[in-house]
Amino acid sequence: MLRGGRQRVAALLRGLRRGPRGPADSVRRGVVSCIDPSMGLNEEQKEFQKVAFNFAAREMAPHMAEWDQKELFPVDTMRKAAQLGFGGVYVRTDVGGAGLSRLDTSVIFEALATGCTSTTAYMSIHNMCVWMIDRFGSEEQRHRLCPPLCAMEKFASYCLTEPGSGSDAASLVTSAMRQHDHYILNGSKAFISGGGEADVYVVMCRTGGPGPRGISCVVVEKGTPGLSFGKKEKKVGWNSQPTRAVIFEDCAVPVANRIGDEGQGFLIAMKGLNGGRINVASCSLGAAHASVVLARDHLKVRKQFGEPLANSQYLQFQLAEMAARLVASRLTVRAAATALQEEREDAVALCAMAKLFATDECFAICNQALQMHGGYGYLKDYAVQQYVRDSRVHQILEGAGAVLLCHAPASHGSGFSYCRARASVIAAHELSGCGSRALERRLGGRGSWVLGPRLSGHGSRVLEHFLHQKECKSEASNSSPPLSNWLHPLSGKRFLFF
Repeated sequence: MLRGGRQRVAALLRGLRRGPRGPADSVRRGVVSCIDPSMGLNEEQKEFQKVAFNFAAREMAPHMAEWDQKELFPVDTMRKAAQLGFGGVYVRTDVGGAGLSRLDTSVIFEALATGCTSTTAYMSIHNMCVWMIDRFGSEEQRHRLCPPLCAMEKFASYCLTEPGSGSDAASLVTSAMRQHDHYILNGSKAFISGGGEADVYVVMCRTGGPGPRGISCVVVEKGTPGLSFGKKEKKVGWNSQPTRAVIFEDCAVPVANRIGDEGQGFLIAMKGLNGGRINVASCSLGAAHASVVLARDHLKVRKQFGEPLANSQYLQFQLAEMAARLVASRLTVRAAATALQEEREDAVALCAMAKLFATDECFAICNQALQMHGGYGYLKDYAVQQYVRDSRVHQILEGAGAVLLCHAPASHGSGFSYCRARASVIAAHELSGCGSRALERRLGGRGSWVLGPRLSGHGSRVLEHFLHQKECKSEASNSSPPLSNWLHPLSGKRFLFF
């Protein structure tokens, strides 16, 4: 089925012609070799990625600023994306999904996010909801709900967070009292992406006692009596998708709309979030990739003191570190996506680590790219500021950083403190375009570094990782076991994590 889904989507994707040049298009065409996102992918994945980049350039990037400033929900554009299979990327093919893998999904969302990070993030949440119905719903539910969702004729929202239960999701209080063949829902959900615009709400509610085992999952359809919405929130970013409270007041929902068994809702919610964390991390990758290229291009054309900023060795070093952080984040996200697809025991921990690491690092990349633009970066005429605003919330939603740290001890059964690694690269590419090359590493004897494999297979060398030992010791407890060598599934190479 997976193979058949790939072939079907590949045929659709090949039909899309390259559109007008936009920011995402320039990302793809002018990409620095050492951060090329197609490295390590097979030919089918490169095909998906290419068309996702093209769609982002043609259909998303030219409108990204307008959607943000006017707070427009681009329904028509998302439905065009759904025609390419992007409405149900990892949903089974018998209900209209593309049937692709988690790694394929990450590749696609990263590419789309270069065109509009906010819109892609909503699409990733929609995909997560459809997968939850496909994975845990009955055959009747799958065939009734999934086809219009995969085509994005209808849109879905994920309803877990409440005003009084954010990170402590298992303490939710929205109740669902059974009366004959209906549940009567009372309560509210907060910060719901797509709230008021979506047609299907995947709701976690309490059908039993306290704690996670008392939570069930039901689908509430728009127009159900007792369902209403709060005001549209005014946000820093993510403005191309509406965010509202979802309110239930004696809202009668058929028992037939329950997904899975009673008491299974929290498990379903967490299973969905494992993939959701990979998805939102992938959106961060797209924003960071676009920001690196925008910064590089700005340094080439902006002149100060009689020469391009690209000639500044200090800025070259900064750009090289941004590139290394991006590559390290991408490898971590793709390793976690593969682990999730293979249902490995360490998948939950890897998804949490990937989301934590990638969203932090990618926001730092976007923020540094804005800094490189100087005052221009603070103007809304320049796209880099929107990537900063849209990627900031990725560090909060679907598991805030401090909460994700708790997944490591739960998975490994031992004390574990997250130890952040700092990175630098050897760039074989001439970043400035003027003959200047990035320095291999900072001077001064700080830390150690490990030279990774030649990722591109074309001779470009990437310095994967170096770690300042003093920082490691200060951030990690003495009892913390070192992370083992990770075998990257795409290349078969080991990347050393300390």
